[in-house]
Amino acid sequence: MSQQQRAPHVSRRGVIGAAGATVLLAPAIVRAQTPTPAPPAGPAAPATTITTPPRDFSPRGAPTTYFWDPDIIDVDPSFKGLAQPNAAIKRLWTGALWAEGPAWNSVGRYLIWSDIPNNRQLRWIEDDGHVSVFRSPSNNSNGNTFDFQGRQLSCEHLTRRVTRYETDGSVVVIADKYNGKRLNSPNDVVAHPDGSYWFTDPPYGGQLYEGTTDAAGGPSNPAGKINPRLGQAEGIGEFKRELPTGTYRVDTAGKVELVVGEDQVPDPNGLCFSPDYKKLYVVSTGKGPGDTGPGGKGDVWVFDIGADHKASNGKRFSDFMIDGIKCGPDGVRCDVFGNVWASSNAGRNLGYSGVTCWSPEGKLLGRIRLPEVCGNISFGGPKRNRLFMAASQSLYAVYTATQGAAPA
Repeated sequence: MSQQQRAPHVSRRGVIGAAGATVLLAPAIVRAQTPTPAPPAGPAAPATTITTPPRDFSPRGAPTTYFWDPDIIDVDPSFKGLAQPNAAIKRLWTGALWAEGPAWNSVGRYLIWSDIPNNRQLRWIEDDGHVSVFRSPSNNSNGNTFDFQGRQLSCEHLTRRVTRYETDGSVVVIADKYNGKRLNSPNDVVAHPDGSYWFTDPPYGGQLYEGTTDAAGGPSNPAGKINPRLGQAEGIGEFKRELPTGTYRVDTAGKVELVVGEDQVPDPNGLCFSPDYKKLYVVSTGKGPGDTGPGGKGDVWVFDIGADHKASNGKRFSDFMIDGIKCGPDGVRCDVFGNVWASSNAGRNLGYSGVTCWSPEGKLLGRIRLPEVCGNISFGGPKRNRLFMAASQSLYAVYTATQGAAPA
């Protein structure tokens, strides 16, 4: 279904005045009975604007008066049961360089997310919408989550590790090596009810903008022309890439094991579990700094997870081609029904960046269009029915008719 097909727009005023309008416009209705040409077959061309007329998402913009937000599109009728009528997409804040890793704290009722290039984490508080710097420096953190004990976990590009913030304010390193070799740049992390943590380790932090490059001679700095120590604390900038990309599990004893290798999912990025924790979804994105292989293809893979914590029966969940447009996924989350919600990076194909929603069988159900590329998402709010979207420079949110499947 093309992007122009969406949930019907119904206004209360339109319903009340429908009868009178029919009488007054009868001649026009007769003229309008002339058949109109069918639209040309084939994929829809990328939109030149998100909404016509162009929509102002800022607080100064006009309110959305449609019963269905015009940028929430039902590709399958079942999406009407997941999207929330009379709920508009809201831009909550803007001012980041690259927003990532949103995570909801259910006790504090606030959302934290990463502004990677600015080396900080931000916090949005629900009661008054106040935004402030939550943690600076953040070691160029990317993905964040809260575990089942309410402790925050962060993936740090700069220090190439996964850390946990304890309730007393101390910091614990969860993982920084595998088989004695330093990690690349952990990207996203999720918690399991058994106390383990699962995370992805692509190389995207091996660049100046989101961390720092390898030391001279490393894969992301082979000629040694970049000085990775500039602007960094002592000891930073001395690492070289030592591992292929991979997806890992850390048990409660601190043992790190590889669960999905680069040969299965190259350049793994976002990841999430199904509601019953029997399936693991892993995003494979494009080639990163220092990669020698072809890199990912911008798709999502799904694996069965057994009682032995092994991943098996891996298969491609979706290639994320929509209307002939590549909607590259990044962050993913499941709702309580097992539907997979994924952020979308469609590059310059305006109208296809935002969020996509898929059934557990891999069928596209609906889309949320944003005026910016979306990096990651999280369900939050007191009822966990609000979808928060970290998109390029901004943070967006929209209420849904479903709930996130797990703590963010």
